[in-house]
Amino acid sequence: MNAFKIGEHLSLIFTTVMLNLGLVDEDEEVQEVTNRDYWEHRGTKETVAMADELLAVIHKFDPKLELKYNKFYVGLAKNDQPNNFVSFRPKRNHLRLEPRLPRTDELDAQLEKSGLDVMDYDERWRRYRVRLTKSDLEKHRDFISELLHQAYTISNS
Repeated sequence: MNAFKIGEHLSLIFTTVMLNLGLVDEDEEVQEVTNRDYWEHRGTKETVAMADELLAVIHKFDPKLELKYNKFYVGLAKNDQPNNFVSFRPKRNHLRLEPRLPRTDELDAQLEKSGLDVMDYDERWRRYRVRLTKSDLEKHRDFISELLHQAYTISNS
């Protein structure tokens, strides 16, 4: 509201303010919260357990992060605030790992050389998309840990 005095008259001007609460961060949509059970049925208990294993890796550099079960992905939160430098999508036969990293030729080459099942790069959300099986997680744990740490470092700098 603004008030203006013109001569002896007082005029009031009201402005309507519209808020768009659709984004949590600069590019994170607000998602419906679900639970672990939802994801164990949408994926499997085994693929959700893989997300737990990756959370244990993440806890090495930030022990306060926890899994947050959203409708379209499993993300991370710290003190109930989203910190989705990586997201997980449990499927029936694999876990899709999606670290938020800028696309570079060097990282493309490292991913190709790793032998992991790399999908297309998601330009909109700036995420690599990698299909992980249980054996991939065991075989490539160090490389995956480096990817997670790099995404965490970039996201929190």
